[in-house]
Amino acid sequence: MTDAIKIKNLVKSFGNFRLGPVDLGIKKGTITGFIGENGAGKSTTIKLILDVIGRDGGAIEIFGKDIKDLSVDDKYEIGFVFDDLFLPGSMKACEIEKMHSLLYKDHWEKGTFYEFVEKFALPTNIPIKTFSRGMKMKLGLALAMSHGAEILILDEPTSGLDPVVRDDFLDILLDFIQDEDHTVLISSHILSDLEKIADYIAFIHKGELIFNEEKDGLSEKYGLVSLGDEEFESLDKSALVGVRKHQFGRECLVRREKMPAGLEMQKPSIEDIMVYMIKEAYNESLDI
Repeated sequence: MTDAIKIKNLVKSFGNFRLGPVDLGIKKGTITGFIGENGAGKSTTIKLILDVIGRDGGAIEIFGKDIKDLSVDDKYEIGFVFDDLFLPGSMKACEIEKMHSLLYKDHWEKGTFYEFVEKFALPTNIPIKTFSRGMKMKLGLALAMSHGAEILILDEPTSGLDPVVRDDFLDILLDFIQDEDHTVLISSHILSDLEKIADYIAFIHKGELIFNEEKDGLSEKYGLVSLGDEEFESLDKSALVGVRKHQFGRECLVRREKMPAGLEMQKPSIEDIMVYMIKEAYNESLDI
């Protein structure tokens, strides 16, 4: 499976924050969920991929080309949504549609745009400064989905959406990815959404990529187990990924392959895996 987006040794520094070096491949024909706590580097990575900000080092390729070498037509094949529209608040949705039709020319799909506008119940003749955050996100989604993009890069696209509309949008992404030439990179704090749609999960923490793995493989690789104090002390510590103390002992995220056969373990969610790994990073020096 080829990479639609390929990142190698990517580095970017802002003050005391350093991203990378990051190596990350986004497989063509898949949905990759990009996770991490606030400030971990998700939005920075996305902005670097889109060449909104400049990299300090490393390589970023889309369609097998360095992003600096992408043609105008190549860029038309990339749809994106940030957590803000970055458009004048005085503009109306109908005016924004006309502007995009001039920008994307023959690639623009006016009918598709207005289908999404109707689905999302967006007014077209009032200034977008009157829109709620959720309405702005819906408009951004409509724009991203309306110029025939092969790659969608989405930074918190479902933020501010109610559960019904959010579920509809997830269905839209699943329908989009039925074309094997289509690819989605989506960052989200709503990890239950990624449980539903993602093929791969990429986890970044404090500017470092912790893993990029198949979602279904994560539950086969890791397990949750509750242990009393004596059981914990006898545990092979190489099996341990993260620990939470509770009144009767500890709940542990463990590597299944390191655990005794027959031991009952629960399937961890994506959120479980992320939280345990982050907590373990904070507790490395503690005697737990």
